[in-house]
Amino acid sequence: MNLQPRIKELLYNRGIRTEEEIAEFLSDKPKKTYDPFLLLNMEAGVDFILSAIENNEKICIYGDYDADGVTSTAVLMEVLSQLTSNLTYYIPKRFDEGYGLNKDALRKIKDAGVDLVITVDCGSVSYDEVEYGKSIGLDIVVTDHHTVTDKIADTIVINPMQPGCPYPFKHLAGVGVAFKLAQAIAAETGLPKSIINRTLDLVGIGTIGDIVPLTDENRTLAKYGIRAVNVSQRPGLVQLIEGTGLHKGQIRSENISFVIVPHLNASGRMEDAKVAAGLMMTKSEETSRTGVEKLIRYNSERKRIQEETFLQCRNLVETEYMDDDFLVIDLEHAHEGITGIVAGKIKETFYKPAIIMTPTADDCLKGTGRSVEGVNIYRMLKENEELFERFGGHSAACGFTMKQEHLQELRQRLNGQLAALMETKPDLLEQELKADMVLQPEDVSMDLVNDMQKLEPFGCDNPRPLVEVEVTPVNLRRMGARNQFTKFTGVLADGREVQCVIFRNAESYDAVLQKGGKISIIGTLGAQTWNGRAYLQITVMGVK
Repeated sequence: MNLQPRIKELLYNRGIRTEEEIAEFLSDKPKKTYDPFLLLNMEAGVDFILSAIENNEKICIYGDYDADGVTSTAVLMEVLSQLTSNLTYYIPKRFDEGYGLNKDALRKIKDAGVDLVITVDCGSVSYDEVEYGKSIGLDIVVTDHHTVTDKIADTIVINPMQPGCPYPFKHLAGVGVAFKLAQAIAAETGLPKSIINRTLDLVGIGTIGDIVPLTDENRTLAKYGIRAVNVSQRPGLVQLIEGTGLHKGQIRSENISFVIVPHLNASGRMEDAKVAAGLMMTKSEETSRTGVEKLIRYNSERKRIQEETFLQCRNLVETEYMDDDFLVIDLEHAHEGITGIVAGKIKETFYKPAIIMTPTADDCLKGTGRSVEGVNIYRMLKENEELFERFGGHSAACGFTMKQEHLQELRQRLNGQLAALMETKPDLLEQELKADMVLQPEDVSMDLVNDMQKLEPFGCDNPRPLVEVEVTPVNLRRMGARNQFTKFTGVLADGREVQCVIFRNAESYDAVLQKGGKISIIGTLGAQTWNGRAYLQITVMGVK
């Protein structure tokens, strides 16, 4: 394999070590995928679904309101529609119903004549809801990918994360599990592979969008998925690509992460995820055009509200909560659809775990949190579960509802728990950027950029490599709608220049940049094209 030694060293450090592993990792046609029937309960689930189809029972796909849930829903709708027309779908509204199965929705679904509900991206621990569904005459098959942290639903559950599942790869996205179910159904019914392959664009978007590890089978699904996006004939996706300024044939994982997925997510954040789901399923050019217009409008509104809320939260932290290590920010008014994103931005800005609290209609508070590495926010909440009406999450993110009178108690407890944790790990909240490669001036080249591109798609557990290089900053200037970003020219020791841009917390680097002396910058090395000329650019994450 003709790779620079630095790239081979990087792969080694990421656990890709043998020639076979390197070849698979870099292959345009990766083969790492597994028999869907290795998933626990897959055979029973397929038999149950096909029996329902044979009996002409009405089937409802029950999804989630994010990009993973939307694409999961569309995958099963597309494949099952080859076998039955007695098919519908349901996606709960974030604001009225919240995440996952709920009893009111199941009642509505039953009243609409549905016999079988197949969940995607949810349902593993919805024990009470499944029992209710069964009591009103619904059959339920659960497909999901979330960690099972509570009593598992007493029904057919297909989830690689459930105890006792022998599936070799545990970290499929919800759409990955839905795709494996589709593969198994196709194998049992003799559906042509083209039917399954037609859904790979959806599988790639959902897998990349749900920030699951882009390793092992997910890397295979993402690679084929990106390729499928670039040649997709799906009317809604084609128009979304055009409407957002992307170009078919040039779409990479980052375009999916930062353009396509946010627009799909904006539907559920701002209004109703059925707009995004319908866009992914429609065959109508006119419906596609209307749907894309809505998504672009939703996403613009989402960005505006998100920025306003972030600035409000940042001000509160700097004036009221600066002494707290665990930030519990109480907002009187905040759009529920963006609080998770804002909590993430606050976490990144101050490098502290952050929860945003907003009031609900029933005199409770809803909390949404994001955490830093080394602070398991789910475990910390679990230690205080008597304060909550309901809660859930994982090590890095959480969501819960609680009575207002418990707010101060929760804030004190979480800060106390974190203080105890920091007694044994005093540097827990000290973010240290560590470069994957320390470069000499001669290393900074298009050849290195080209070799790095072979490591795509980048994402969770396969981040874009961080490089460190010494430069002298000149030609500093502000950019962005509010001058919130910084651009400068970095002069290397050999006199060559590399363009540098800072997007995150740019103002915090002003003092050191304005001194004008040599500095070490850490960031990602890439290439940009302007007026037909390619030039090197480093997106700066930190300055030393």
